[in-house]
Amino acid sequence: MMLIGIAYLALFLAAGLLLAQWAVPDGSPAVTVPLGCGFGVSLLAALPAGFALVCGFMLRAVWLAAAGAALLCAVLIFAGRGHIRFARDPDRGAMWLCLLPVLAVTLYLLHTHVLHGVNGTLHTGQSCYGDMPMHLGFIEYIAQSGQFPPRYPLLAGAHRFGYPFLCETVSSVFRLLGAGRRAAYLLPMVPAFVSVYGMFWQLARRMLGSAGKACLAFYLFFMGSGFGFVYFLKDAATFKGIFTGFYTTPTNYTTKNIVWVNPIVDLLIPQRATLFGWCVLFAALYLLWRFAFEGESHLWLPLAVLALPLPLLQTHSALALVFLCLAGGLYTLARRPRTAKILLPWLGLAAVCGVCWLAEMSGTVLAQSLDGTNMLRLHFNWVNGNGDGTLKDPWLWFYVKNIGLVFLLILPAVRHAGTRQRWLFGGGAALWLLAEFVVFQPNNYDNNKLLFITHALGCMLAAQLLADWAKRLRTPALRAAVVAVCCFVGMFGSMLTAGRELVSDYQQWDAADIALADYISENAESDALFLTSDSHLTPVFALAGRRIVCGSSSWVYFHGMDYGAEYAALQALYETPDEDTLQTWGVDYVVFDGSALARFDTDEDWYAERFPVWYEDTGCRIYKTAAA
Repeated sequence: MMLIGIAYLALFLAAGLLLAQWAVPDGSPAVTVPLGCGFGVSLLAALPAGFALVCGFMLRAVWLAAAGAALLCAVLIFAGRGHIRFARDPDRGAMWLCLLPVLAVTLYLLHTHVLHGVNGTLHTGQSCYGDMPMHLGFIEYIAQSGQFPPRYPLLAGAHRFGYPFLCETVSSVFRLLGAGRRAAYLLPMVPAFVSVYGMFWQLARRMLGSAGKACLAFYLFFMGSGFGFVYFLKDAATFKGIFTGFYTTPTNYTTKNIVWVNPIVDLLIPQRATLFGWCVLFAALYLLWRFAFEGESHLWLPLAVLALPLPLLQTHSALALVFLCLAGGLYTLARRPRTAKILLPWLGLAAVCGVCWLAEMSGTVLAQSLDGTNMLRLHFNWVNGNGDGTLKDPWLWFYVKNIGLVFLLILPAVRHAGTRQRWLFGGGAALWLLAEFVVFQPNNYDNNKLLFITHALGCMLAAQLLADWAKRLRTPALRAAVVAVCCFVGMFGSMLTAGRELVSDYQQWDAADIALADYISENAESDALFLTSDSHLTPVFALAGRRIVCGSSSWVYFHGMDYGAEYAALQALYETPDEDTLQTWGVDYVVFDGSALARFDTDEDWYAERFPVWYEDTGCRIYKTAAA
């Protein structure tokens, strides 16, 4: 089954590679491969979802999507515009040498953090302990329920799915094809990382005109950090705490108001929406740069095709692309002839994306943002607030200590930048300004998904400034020393954070949890509703993907859901159960395990007197109710 999944992914990546060749026929492998990964992942999100709208998220939709990808390959090859031909790499592999260390660390972290088997148990690392069970549950639920668009399984499946769920369906397809949980979770992540890293580098290379500057920008962004490491230099015990504490790192130390995290270990690896959103976004920004700022008007169509599923991969990335496209459009109006040849491609891009994005979002994330709890609202200065209108740190100092070197350099870097660079960064600056005053979800912290896009462009300009300043120094040794000092100051915190993540190890599920989930997967109805604890680790949802009455508040609240009724029902059905409440909610199975017993004053005897035991082991009993 694993081979089928690999072959399926390879088909979509082949289609993506052909689309990349069609879009940029002059591209070297260093451009075409990551761009092709971006196109391939975009197709993997869009095609199965499109067919699932007609026939449900089932094997039929998966195979129809494969047929669509194969047909696309044939059309591109037959048209003579998609046969594989690589231009010579002018930078002689500089991108791959730059990416190799980061890719190696990323692959190792994926190995140790995603369902890592240890003596019959499943382990993870620090950054994935919280969010990964949610993603696993969504992936499993979509695959086994067949419902599309999916309903929200963490609140009895009675609400719309406002979360951008295509970041989960790209793995659900592999579960339908028979891949295991771990393989299905990881398969699309690998090309997504190649696209994120490679297209960031290529965008920087195109903007800055130098492979060396692109490498510096790459590390300033993906391994950059602020001055949080200073708090850990007090003594040996404090420094050692970086590697033994839970989120006591130089990039995530909330007691000192350090919250500017490392994008690899705290955003891309644990947060699938960010990974798959950036996978498409950075590829789109590369095409946008060539389309808007280099005058390659034909790229409007590849850009539109690439970005079609973006709002349901990560809505924040879609909003960021809108702002940066606006900057490109204004540049076109101000700096290029206003002819039909120049302006019509912009109208085409706006029309295609506008219509398709509105259709995608109208019943999902857009509806949720308009009527969800604590969604769109005004709020100043991101997470630097005390909740009473005052700031924890002065505005300027907050960003200086959190972002560090790049923030200190940003104003001279913008002044030093070229005209086209300033226009694009202007779109990012407008995005930052919006994120400083408007919050788009209940968790203020999640606005960093917008702030980091502006920061990415800032890292490119800062790298250009540092490199050009270094060139003015007289000797190569002095240049190397200055750049080394800047890299140390700008990256030391993230290096420590990555080190902490490399050694972190926590058990998420034991053998009994795995056995329970496997039994549910094999024997419970796909639409069954379970009463279980609201622990974020409950295997009923996280590993078996079944609907539960009420999920963890750390998820449902921050998804903007009003879960008061569901939590009240959860508590009542455990502590003061009665037939009417049980029938009203339509509960099919009731779980008594260590988590439920610890969280609630349970009345198991009431169920034992009325219903048969459906599953039992030393630490868990499940009763099948009359409603089943």
